[in-house]
Amino acid sequence: MRRPTNLRATWEAASSFGESCDTREDDAMKIKNVFDLIFSMENLYGALEDASRGRRYQSDVLDFNSDAWDNLKDLREEVISGSYRIEKYYIFYIHEPKLRMIMSIAFKHRIVQWAIYRVINPVLVPGYIEDSYGCIPGRGSLSAMKKLKYWLEFVSRKEGENWFYLKLDISKYFYRVSHRILKKVLAKKIKDERLLELLYGIIDCKHTPLGLPPGKKPEEVPLEERLFDVGMPIGNLLSQMFANIYLDMLDQFCKRVLGIRYYIRYMDDVIILSCDKVQLREWKDRIGEFLETELELNLNNKTCIRPIGQGIEFVGYRVWADRVVLRKSTTLRIKRSLSGVRRLYENGRMPLEKVTEIFTCYIGMLKHTDSQALIDKLYEDMVLIKGGSDEKEEKEEFVPMLPQEDWYLCYELYGVYGDMCMAQQM
Repeated sequence: MRRPTNLRATWEAASSFGESCDTREDDAMKIKNVFDLIFSMENLYGALEDASRGRRYQSDVLDFNSDAWDNLKDLREEVISGSYRIEKYYIFYIHEPKLRMIMSIAFKHRIVQWAIYRVINPVLVPGYIEDSYGCIPGRGSLSAMKKLKYWLEFVSRKEGENWFYLKLDISKYFYRVSHRILKKVLAKKIKDERLLELLYGIIDCKHTPLGLPPGKKPEEVPLEERLFDVGMPIGNLLSQMFANIYLDMLDQFCKRVLGIRYYIRYMDDVIILSCDKVQLREWKDRIGEFLETELELNLNNKTCIRPIGQGIEFVGYRVWADRVVLRKSTTLRIKRSLSGVRRLYENGRMPLEKVTEIFTCYIGMLKHTDSQALIDKLYEDMVLIKGGSDEKEEKEEFVPMLPQEDWYLCYELYGVYGDMCMAQQM
């Protein structure tokens, strides 16, 4: 396959959007006339590269890449003609740490989603508040933890003040996003009818219900009893983008209307700091009302107000002003994951290079915490022996592990990417 030669011109057009975007009321960015750019062969080729990362030797990726240029042309024609439809999802369940239903799609649909994401997301990100994290380049869980720790260090130096934190957790967020509201938000930001029609088709899945009734857990509701008008498929790249678009309304409400200074959000987890517990209670009530009336979401029973001296559990860490440690559940998942890595290496099912990559990523993450004893223990236990294992061990599978709030990236990228690898460079 010949690599396209005019990618630079395409990306200059994508980044500038001189005639494609302009600013209207409330500084909202309007995205115009980008459909042809998104589904140009140059952008589709870039999407193919992105979708292949970390999974290049999987059978579906190899099949598509065996005749990549023709397959991309066929996919482009399918989208442009209006005949494109997302196929049924591959559904499986994980416990990380609670039961979650992951929905995977065929490789060609990943390419479509990457093509949209590569053009649309860079235009949306500048409109987000500075302290929104998760699925935003340069703003992963490690960056969120560092920002929270910086704030704790700052407020802890204020004499005569006792500081508290409000932790907000939205109940079953991915399962409860309203399709009607999400499409309304997208229509305000995107002024391209062909693109909106495609996005609406992805959101309003006709063959697979994605939502849960209020207050229900995934294990309590069979697939045939789930809801069609709410929910997003966990594991999809566009679901991550939609999740940030949806909760950006909450961010703007908290910053512009309530005037909260120390507010940080990572996907559906929100931390607010204040030296006034009464103020925190008032904010909690107003945010809960906003979520119910404007976004049709609810806070769950994990929502709480506590002194910052107890430490704040956030993005897989427990954070104080003077130290950071991993949550116990995160530590256990690291040990379990590395145990699976060793077994796969012993059985000849994982090369040494991949083992080294995974182990180095974990150590890179831990170096940003006060966890030297854990690091020493991981080095001590990471003894690799080439050879067979018993039959019971061979049946156990390795699950790529990231901090809890990055679990969906495991299954989108299937590899150790994101903050854990970035941790070594930050």
